[in-house]
Amino acid sequence: MVRTRILRHYGAVVLLMIAVALAYYAAARLGLTLRVSVEGAIVTPLWPPTGIALAALLWFGLRVWPGIALGTLFVILAITPFRPHVLGILAGNTLAPVVAYLMLRRVGFRPQLDRLRDGLALVFLGALAGMLISATAASLVLMASGQITPDDFWPVWSAWWTGDAMGVLVVTPLLLVARRIRWPVGVPLARWAEAAALLLSTAAVARVSTTSAASLLFLVFPLLVWAALRFELRGTAPCVLVVSVLAISAATDHAGPFAGHSLLAVMGTLQALNGSVALTGLLLSAIVTEQRTIRRRIEQACAELEDVVDRLIPEGAAGRWRPPEDFRS
Repeated sequence: MVRTRILRHYGAVVLLMIAVALAYYAAARLGLTLRVSVEGAIVTPLWPPTGIALAALLWFGLRVWPGIALGTLFVILAITPFRPHVLGILAGNTLAPVVAYLMLRRVGFRPQLDRLRDGLALVFLGALAGMLISATAASLVLMASGQITPDDFWPVWSAWWTGDAMGVLVVTPLLLVARRIRWPVGVPLARWAEAAALLLSTAAVARVSTTSAASLLFLVFPLLVWAALRFELRGTAPCVLVVSVLAISAATDHAGPFAGHSLLAVMGTLQALNGSVALTGLLLSAIVTEQRTIRRRIEQACAELEDVVDRLIPEGAAGRWRPPEDFRS
């Protein structure tokens, strides 16, 4: 009986690793559809597998790291023949989300993202700091193998780092909130209509702002404010994804505000937009959620205090008792 349970446990873990590897590979195939070549190295402005890897670690713990390594290996073999130096890239891409997860756990990160500190931790530890490892390892490996020159190190490094960081900023919050979504019973039809209008408006405005020759990229930010105030992370995460995908598509096609510029300028503008959109949506929604949580706790505490007062005051005197004037004001 005990042996059977152990076998079932390890079997479930292996299946979980395989699922993570397949999800990582599938996300990579989608990310590679928007790839660009920077100094001969293939990079993507948004690398979804890093977001999937970090979300998997936050859900299931360190036991799924072999699945991340396996998924990375599948992606490398799909792009280039196996050579010994790719093991360095594999190690960097595996170690980066693992270190990011350990740092987040160290500071008490909550996947609910219902506090401002959680949003800040995901940005600065999970995305910006954690992805330094994968970018540095990959750039060093490419330079050591002769695929890029020392002069190309920093352009490749910055493109790799921003792509991995954007994967965490855009994909990880979306996955974390998607796991908690339940079909809301009794939600008014007007609420559904507002959510649909928000998503459609975001897509329309993002499409226009990223394909128009005029500088209209800032028009997406009021919609992110609307999403955060009305729907919190459940609304901002899909909107951020829509804006980022449309912006990357326009940048790779050199359309709209990205036309007529060098690759370095296009990548800079694109990552500035995507980073600002992700930070605005994530942090603002975290603030709104935290404030609403505090308000609910205060209301609950007041209700409990009122119940205690009703029990302590003798029957018949409760109706004559009123809080002091200063308290009521």
